[in-house]
Amino acid sequence: MNPRRSICNFAAVLAGLGIASPALADATNPDWPCMQRKVPELSLAQVWSGPELPEAARDWANDPEISRRVQDLSARRVPLKDAAQEIKDFAASLPGDQLLPKMAMLEQGLFDHMNAERSNVMDGITRYAHKQIELATQLRKEASQVDDLEDSKKADPKVLSQRQDQLAWGTRIFQERVKSLTYVCEVPTIIEQRLYQLSKAVADTLTAKK
Repeated sequence: MNPRRSICNFAAVLAGLGIASPALADATNPDWPCMQRKVPELSLAQVWSGPELPEAARDWANDPEISRRVQDLSARRVPLKDAAQEIKDFAASLPGDQLLPKMAMLEQGLFDHMNAERSNVMDGITRYAHKQIELATQLRKEASQVDDLEDSKKADPKVLSQRQDQLAWGTRIFQERVKSLTYVCEVPTIIEQRLYQLSKAVADTLTAKK
């Protein structure tokens, strides 16, 4: 392994992470590593096209059935098609005078729960990026030290080989974490898109009853 090449590679790796190139970063969130613009909180209007939700809908967590459905429907392991059908079936089971209040509570619950989940994911992404910066600093230092050992005529070949192996392994871990971050950066968008589709399914049940 050539440590000089490792040092050069860090610039490209960090650029891909969105850390070393300020021009790629969100000017208002310079520590945000994703290409997607950081929007910490969603608004209900972004996902909801139905009637204005009554104040009572905010008490959704006090309704055990609604609370359970919010947990189940928001889980990404549940296919959207199945979740939409569950919403439709739930609406069909409600008495006419309970349709609007119950579906309003369901929508409010989905929004509150998934918006919070999305924010937590984004906070985790930021923490992950900070750890990557720390790891990159350590690897740069290690690469410089290995470079010095290579140039030294007194270096123990066995020690040099061990340090090169450690640097290669550390670099591999760093790059794998960069790849993982690329996928994780998609999660907030996935949550937002799921919330939009679930909200549309809820709104459709109200439209169908008109």
